[in-house]
Amino acid sequence: MVDQALNNKHVKSIESTLIDANKVLSTKGKTFYWASFLLNRRHAQRAARLYRFCRYIDDLADEAPNASLAKKSLKKLSNDINRNHSEDLIVTDALLLFNECKIEKEIVLELINGVISDLESVRMHDLDQLLHYCYQVAGTVGLMMCRVLDIEDKTAYPFAIDLGIAMQLTNICRDVRDDAVMLRRYLPTTLIGNIEASELIRPEQSIEQQLIYALSSLLAVADKYYKSGNAGLPFISLRAREGILIASKLYQAIGIKLQRQGYQYWQKRVMLSKYEKLTLSVKTLVSSFFTVKFWSLIGCHDENLHDSLTALPYTHAG
Repeated sequence: MVDQALNNKHVKSIESTLIDANKVLSTKGKTFYWASFLLNRRHAQRAARLYRFCRYIDDLADEAPNASLAKKSLKKLSNDINRNHSEDLIVTDALLLFNECKIEKEIVLELINGVISDLESVRMHDLDQLLHYCYQVAGTVGLMMCRVLDIEDKTAYPFAIDLGIAMQLTNICRDVRDDAVMLRRYLPTTLIGNIEASELIRPEQSIEQQLIYALSSLLAVADKYYKSGNAGLPFISLRAREGILIASKLYQAIGIKLQRQGYQYWQKRVMLSKYEKLTLSVKTLVSSFFTVKFWSLIGCHDENLHDSLTALPYTHAG
C-alpha cells in the first residue's frame, strides 16, 4: 500500500510537472508553443520541459535583486548540474530530462555561462564575440533540442547550432531597446562605434542611420544561419521537421517585419499577430512539400560559419 501510494504521488508529480511546463511555454514562448502542436506528444512534452528550464535560468538572472546574487544562484545551478542532484523541482526535472535524452552537462554549462556573462553591463566588440555569445545562449539549445527530438546523428548538430544562433540574432535585433535598458549592448562596436547602451533606448536622429545599418547587417548574417539551420531539417523526423521549420520561419519573419518597418526598433517592439502566424504556418506547410531541401540533405555544412566558435562542443571549430 505504501509503495502504491508513493507511486501514485510520483505519477501526480510528473503530471503536475508537465502541466506547469506547458503553461510556461504557452505564456512565455508563444512562437515555440505555436510550433509545438506539430510535434508528437513525447517530443512536445520534452520540448516544454526544456523550455521551462531555459526560462528558469533566465529568471534566476533577471529576477535577482542584484548581479551578485544572480551570479551566486547561477553558480549553484552549475554545481547542481555537475553533481546531477538538486533540491529544486524544476532543476530535478531538467536533470531527469537530460538523463533521458542523453544531453551532456557540458552543453548545459555553456548555456549557464552565457547567461552569467549577461549579468554585468554588456558591450560586444565585434561579430565574432557576438556569435560566440549566441552559441552559448541559443546554439546550445539547438543541440539540446536535437537530443529531445531523438536525433542521434552528430552530423546534424552543426545545423542545429546555426538555427539557434540565427534565432538569437533575430532576438537581439528585435530587443535592442529592452536590452539597452538593462545596460546590455549587443550591437558590436565594429558596426556602431562607441555608442553607449543608454543612447540606444531613444536614439538621437544623428545616429539612426548607423543603427539601421547595424541591424540590417546583423539580420543579413542571421539569414545565412537560418539557411544553414533549415538545410539540416532532413535529419529530423517528418512531423517534428514541420514544427521546427515553422518555428524557424516565424522567427525569421520577425526580422523581415522589422526590416519593413525601417529597422526602427525604438518605435515599437516587433511582434507577429496570430493571423500572421497562422498564414505563415500554412504557407510554410504547403510550400515545404515542394521544396527539395525539406526532404533531402543537399551538400555539407558550411564550416566557415563556425570560425568564431573555437573549442565549443559540436562545432566545426571545436
